[in-house]
Amino acid sequence: MTDLILQSLDDNGVLTITLNRPNVLNSLNRPIIEDLIKAFNDASTNSEVRVVVLTGSGRGFCAGADLLDGQWPREPGWSAGQGTAYAMKVGFNPLVRAITGCDKPVLTAINGMAAGGGVGLALCGDLVIAAQSAKFKLVFGPQLGIIPDVGASWLVPRLIGRSRANGLGLLGDNLDAETAADWGMVWECVSDENLMPRAQELAMRMADSAISGLKAVSRAHDHALDVSLDEQLDYEVEKQEFYCDQPEFAEGVKAFASKRKPDFRGLKK
Repeated sequence: MTDLILQSLDDNGVLTITLNRPNVLNSLNRPIIEDLIKAFNDASTNSEVRVVVLTGSGRGFCAGADLLDGQWPREPGWSAGQGTAYAMKVGFNPLVRAITGCDKPVLTAINGMAAGGGVGLALCGDLVIAAQSAKFKLVFGPQLGIIPDVGASWLVPRLIGRSRANGLGLLGDNLDAETAADWGMVWECVSDENLMPRAQELAMRMADSAISGLKAVSRAHDHALDVSLDEQLDYEVEKQEFYCDQPEFAEGVKAFASKRKPDFRGLKK
């Protein structure tokens, strides 16, 4: 691991990962992507980690792909498209999968500009909050003549609808954080100075909860977007059969009967 990302795990099980290339608005090149993939994979299997918070250092969250210092290997004769496709297959797409596939709830705290692939990175979180000064900008089509990636072409229209997604993608305008919250792209917009305190507050609430169940909720919502109601009802049966046999459910029922708050920490699997 390098100082391209900073990691801090507190006593409550909240792991904060901070993108740390502020001089280039935390743009994504091969080394930082590899560090992020490892960090999220490690968090997924580390029993001490209950929730992950992802944010950026400096004045921006993430400016997307580093077009000047990507550091991706290139075979002789590769076109720009072939090189880009390689980087996506071995770097950017595995990063999206590492974050969305993390077995711990992920909260993204957007501290400034999220542009290009930074929009997709921002929206990979199970819960997304943004500082008032944050902005989202889909630069792909207007500035580069390409489509949104890092998951943005999937995430944005599902969150705000095709019409608004096309408006952002075809015009490349900035979307301010307050409007993003009004449109449902992010959970809430908070003052700049309250971004990280609020992120930690929400992360702490989730860390005290049944974290496997929280992740299952997010995945169930994703699943529902692409199936019929009948298929989702069958999915619910399958998942409830599994999760109702887990110690978190037993603890939740005991706490309900005893009229106390559930204690999910330290449950043995």
